[in-house]
Parts: sequence; structure tokens; C-alpha cells
Amino acid sequence: MPLIRVLPHPEICPDGATIEAGAGTSVCEALLEHDIAIEHACEMSCACTTCHVIVHEGLESLGEMDESEEDLLDRAWGLTPTSRLSCQAIVSNRDVTIEIPKYTINQVKERH
Repeated sequence: MPLIRVLPHPEICPDGATIEAGAGTSVCEALLEHDIAIEHACEMSCACTTCHVIVHEGLESLGEMDESEEDLLDRAWGLTPTSRLSCQAIVSNRDVTIEIPKYTINQVKERH
């Protein structure tokens, strides 16, 4: 089973993490299943950029980006050439290393 390595993020995952993800699972789903609370304001419908991640290793093992994801990513904070929306990045059979950016387009976060 492929692994997703999450680099440390000061709020969401301070120590970083390594989690298993079944092939065919989105990066966002895998993170949420392992209690890594990545934002996903549109409930994973590819309608926002709050689940933006930067892929440091394994970009080629994620499914191809479609046009709607490409268009949305143009609005993501801290966009890089290896940026993906985690709700659209589908894990295949190889390990992936990601970084969750420090900021999203949301200006206010609610804590319940």
C-alpha cells in the first residue's frame, strides 16, 4: 500500500506524518481518515482551493490533473509547479510526499 508522507505543518500536523493510502483514494480522503484535518471547504467537489497541497515527491504517481483543477489552482495561495488539490490527487501505487501550505484562501477559520 502506498504511503503519503506529510511534512510538518505548525497547526494541522506539527510533527509531520506518514500514512497508508489505498490506491484510488484521494490525498484529501487519506489525510482525513488519519485525523489530519486538512481544510476542504467544498466537501471535495473541486470547487475551491482550500485543500491545496504541494507535492515534493511522487507527483507522477498521482492521477492526471483535469482542466477544472488547473483552473482552480490559479487561485491557490502559494501556487507552485507541483501544486495539486488534494481532493483531486488520486494515489496510485507509489509513495508521495506532500506539504500543506501555511495559508489558504480562507481568511477566517472557525474552531468548533
